[in-house]
Amino acid sequence: MRVLILHSRYLSGPASGENRVLEDEIGLLRRGGHEVDVWAPEPENVHGLKLLKAGAGAIWSGTAAERVRALIRRNGVQIVHCHNLFPTLSPAVLRAASDEGCAVVMTLHNYRLMCLPSNFLRDGRVCEDCLGHVPWRGVKYKCYRDSTLGSAVMASSISLHRAAGTWDRVTLFLPVSRFLMDKHVEGGMSPGRFKVKHNFAWPAERREGPGDYFIHIGRMAYEKGGHVLIEAWRRSEPGRLLIVGGGPEAEEMNASGPPSVEFRGTVPGHEVPALIRGARAVLLPSLWYEGAPRTILEAYAVGVPVLASRIGALPEVVEEGASGLLLEPGDPDAWAEGAERLGDDNESVRLGNGGYRLWERLYRPEVALANLEEAYEDALARL
Repeated sequence: MRVLILHSRYLSGPASGENRVLEDEIGLLRRGGHEVDVWAPEPENVHGLKLLKAGAGAIWSGTAAERVRALIRRNGVQIVHCHNLFPTLSPAVLRAASDEGCAVVMTLHNYRLMCLPSNFLRDGRVCEDCLGHVPWRGVKYKCYRDSTLGSAVMASSISLHRAAGTWDRVTLFLPVSRFLMDKHVEGGMSPGRFKVKHNFAWPAERREGPGDYFIHIGRMAYEKGGHVLIEAWRRSEPGRLLIVGGGPEAEEMNASGPPSVEFRGTVPGHEVPALIRGARAVLLPSLWYEGAPRTILEAYAVGVPVLASRIGALPEVVEEGASGLLLEPGDPDAWAEGAERLGDDNESVRLGNGGYRLWERLYRPEVALANLEEAYEDALARL
């Protein structure tokens, strides 16, 4: 198949899970023998009049739409696969691809079509005020980057294209989890327009033994729950804990952590697999509706179990007692108890083996390629 992949890159680069998914799927499709064209522009940091122009482009970018038309015509594209559209592409590219007769598929990594910041999160807590509604409440609360203007632009784009039927131009939506699909259906979309497509992880060298430490990898922000781990380790100290990543709460967490907690800060992406492979368990104490964290799949690929909050899509990916443990969000005692359970070498090895079997069954590249090809064939059949 001839595929055109569209993605407005995040400025965080390789730290962005969506940017990494994009690169992985490009490689996967090319390995599978498909012809893949990519347009993935990166936004500029702009101010003043340029910011207003960029805002208008996020609502409707005629320039992006025309470029997509040209790429389709020049390369004989059959499938247009969209990821993030904001701010450089805009939903106008969906109409352009549909008008050219292509099957249009769109991966749903988050809740952007219903929520301005895309995560159903406000002031560090789950918020569903805009679910099933026009998202103007998000403007009131400056939900998009704490900006009234930015929130108004995003709300205008979502609402305009909803009213204009632009989202109906998508042949098939590919949510990365069933939970994410269910939220969109709850917001008013038809379940027949979705096909769940999980992320995947590349094979890697497996862990030997039970691991030496616990590890939490992610942005140091309230909703990620790192502070819950700090409190759990204050009460119990079930073993050595590495915290990898940066963010707004990094300094405060670093100052409050007990001696058994080591803060590594942001590390190069190529160092992360070895850190995961050496771990007793990967910890995800999230307080929000996580979509499908790649860290879990990367842990499974090397035979490392996962302790995760019982929230969002995490219970879909972590099989309780088989590949890891599900724990109460925000409860330090529950997290201390869960980590103490993984302090048993045999339990860590058993759950790690279960995670590896789950990766073999559901999250290998071969499985992901078959699922993606099946989704493309489904989309073409709907034309």
